[in-house]
Amino acid sequence: MAAEFAVVILAAGKGTRLKSAQAKVLHRAGGRSLLEHVVRACQPLGAAGICVVVGHQADELRAAVAPLSVKTVLQEPQRGTGHAVAVAREALGKKAKYAIVLPGDAPLVRTETLRFLLESHLISGPAATILTAILDDPAGYGRIVRREDGGVSAIVEEKALDREQRKIREINSSIYCFTLEKLWPCLEKLKPENVHKELYLTDAITLLHQRRERVEGIQAADPREILGCNTRADLAEVDRIFRERKRAALMAAGVTLQLPETILIDPEVEAGPDTIIEPGVQLLGATRLGARCTVRTGSVISDSVLEEDVTVRPHCVVANTRLGAGCVIGPFAHLRDGAELKPGARVGNFVEVKKSTLAEGVKAMHLTYLGDATVGRDTNVGAGTITCNYDGVRKNPTKIGARVFVGSGTELVAPVEVGDDAYIAAGSTVTENVPAGSLAIARERQVVKEGWATARRAGTRKSAIRNSKLETRETEKRKSKREKRKPAKPKGSARSNSKRKKR
Repeated sequence: MAAEFAVVILAAGKGTRLKSAQAKVLHRAGGRSLLEHVVRACQPLGAAGICVVVGHQADELRAAVAPLSVKTVLQEPQRGTGHAVAVAREALGKKAKYAIVLPGDAPLVRTETLRFLLESHLISGPAATILTAILDDPAGYGRIVRREDGGVSAIVEEKALDREQRKIREINSSIYCFTLEKLWPCLEKLKPENVHKELYLTDAITLLHQRRERVEGIQAADPREILGCNTRADLAEVDRIFRERKRAALMAAGVTLQLPETILIDPEVEAGPDTIIEPGVQLLGATRLGARCTVRTGSVISDSVLEEDVTVRPHCVVANTRLGAGCVIGPFAHLRDGAELKPGARVGNFVEVKKSTLAEGVKAMHLTYLGDATVGRDTNVGAGTITCNYDGVRKNPTKIGARVFVGSGTELVAPVEVGDDAYIAAGSTVTENVPAGSLAIARERQVVKEGWATARRAGTRKSAIRNSKLETRETEKRKSKREKRKPAKPKGSARSNSKRKKR
């Protein structure tokens, strides 16, 4: 049977209502593009082939589905859904007798629903079977018009509904299963008799009815599965549903989610039993958590592996990293770009680890940067340590052996190696290799000048008094100058005043 049916995904449209320069099906919800969700729902069906009809931004769509091993067919120009299926005819091949046709912007549809649609079609043998849904508010959707015997006679778009048809709550999902030998003649008869002058696949249903072919409709168990994404609000709702599904699946598998509605989890994330995820956490990409892990509030973990009993303290950022069993990181730690902590290693607050490996029992607890480094087991890295790995041209490695004590405020200028059991004095700038078991001190000799600070403060006070006196004198000079500039009173006014006194 697999060789006899195929899948056609219609993804050529632009999606103008999203008001975006990006093709509609490339927008993301639930951690994947809309198109990828649809393809992944179709793959387990075992079809002979999956054909994606592309048009707007065809190159970007081809790149998006390339890892999914599906065919693409170009619809140019885009003349509607009926034309899109006709374009795919050659790609389906002559062996295909049946085809599931669905839009690329219906990401919530489940494999189980598509399988039910296919099996229902094969059992009853109609020319077409339509997946429908009953909605409380069917506004915006085409309605399913049924015959007295329960079969479908037409799909009427909302603009064309009469008064009685507006009462219908059963809507078209735009997901179909066709018997191809009966569909092809109808596609050839389609006419662009609509405002957009396009060839609509829904008109093929009417033509099948006119040819006295049987068209059936089966209802989706969950009406949400047929939701499309025509607006940003639709995208947000679809994303919410995906996240809700994923959270429910993890909780059913034994994971504790605190305030689950605040936690964002991508579809490929895995987590073991008795793991606790606190509010405001994001688990992204292909992240995998073992059993009994704790991820505290505000942390963001992407494409990383956490083995059993790992603790991620609040507000850590972890990307493309592996944390061994029993590791503890954070708060406010940043691990990225291939960082690996072996079992029992600990990284504390405001520590960044980039493309580095920390062996078992390593501790780097405060204000440290470890980049392009390997650190041996049970080494202690003091606060404020930096591996100076970039020389302006290339990244250079730092190698620190086992049981090394790195004092606070140390700078390790790569490339450099520190042997096992070595000590590095606090405040050192290490530019040469340190042999095993050695003490390295790389800093200027301390100079103490007794009484210098007291004299400086006293001198500062005298200077302040002197400056204050100078400022006072300058102020008085400026005031005197202003007084001299004041104009004298007119003589006429003085004489008149004296006359008034005599009278």
